[in-house]
Amino acid sequence: MLRIALCDDETDARDALYIQLEKILNEETEKVVYEFSSGFNAVSWLEKHPGEIDLLFLDMEMKGLNGMETAEKIRQSDGHIIIVFVTGYADYVFDGYRVGALDYIMKPVQEEKLLQLLRRVRTKLRTEEPQTFIVKNIDGTWRFKLHDILYFYSDKRRVVLVTNRGEYPFYAKLDEVEAQLASQFVRIHQRYLINPLNVDYLGGESILVGTAQLPCSRRYRETAVSRIARVMMEGSLQ
Repeated sequence: MLRIALCDDETDARDALYIQLEKILNEETEKVVYEFSSGFNAVSWLEKHPGEIDLLFLDMEMKGLNGMETAEKIRQSDGHIIIVFVTGYADYVFDGYRVGALDYIMKPVQEEKLLQLLRRVRTKLRTEEPQTFIVKNIDGTWRFKLHDILYFYSDKRRVVLVTNRGEYPFYAKLDEVEAQLASQFVRIHQRYLINPLNVDYLGGESILVGTAQLPCSRRYRETAVSRIARVMMEGSLQ
């Protein structure tokens, strides 16, 4: 799965890149899902939709917020999105390192360069996959880094993923999520599965994760407390 966004204040430039991408993307799992006509629009939308875009093609020479200014603002709220600058001037190449850009492509964009870039993006996402969790619901699809997740809780037929940015419900059973993440998350209650790396306080009957005081039931207490205490001391479940 690869979700792509384009940001360029020139419609013709966006259309040209879109057409080129359509030719080489895997239509089953990869697609351009959003287009932005200004840096301001991109920043505003991405702040409200963390994890929903994997790759952003960002034009460097835009009016208003230019590409670098846009990237800097995006990085204030999202350190994970892959940014690739699109530029007509080689002078900007090294500026991309300041915002952790993966690469740059020169206008007019060459298909071979796009192919090479997409190979790198796919490899990067594949390598990071064991440390991510994907949520799909009626509002969209999100990719979360495991270390950003505070905890999961069950709510009737749904499970809710909780981060510092918000809550994201999806249809599943908490037992299924636990089976997937058992090596890195800890079950503390019939309704709660937590990230021990984000525990701030460990008590006898409750555990503080972020700002939430969560109950630790007798059924899970002994194993949970032991695993969480080890993480708090060593910084790892391993």
